[in-house]
Amino acid sequence: MVDLSQYLPILLFLAIALGLSVLFVFLPMGVSRLTGIHNPDANKLTEYECGFPAFEDARSRFDVRFYLVAISFIIFDLEAAFLFPWAVSLDSTGWTGWIGMMVFLGILAIGLAYEWKKGALDWE
Repeated sequence: MVDLSQYLPILLFLAIALGLSVLFVFLPMGVSRLTGIHNPDANKLTEYECGFPAFEDARSRFDVRFYLVAISFIIFDLEAAFLFPWAVSLDSTGWTGWIGMMVFLGILAIGLAYEWKKGALDWE
């Protein structure tokens, strides 16, 4: 028979985390409902993220440059994520690891040069 008593601390931790999460989310909402005045008006319901009302449908097409910038950001963010562990483990990987990373960085540099040449980074 399996002894499940070893899982009791994990279940206790999960129950406390769930309870605190629910408490931190719903308690402020409940307190604000009980103590504050709930009177939404036109100024409170205006757009606050972009500063102006939406003028098109949310499903409209975007310029491809938005996607190119997003893909470039992801690529170079992943590059940074690969550089830190590589730098820490360089003494154990030796020349093979160094050459591999230089090939990786070279491919990324060629991609960046291609993007730059095609005008993907120019904003009109």
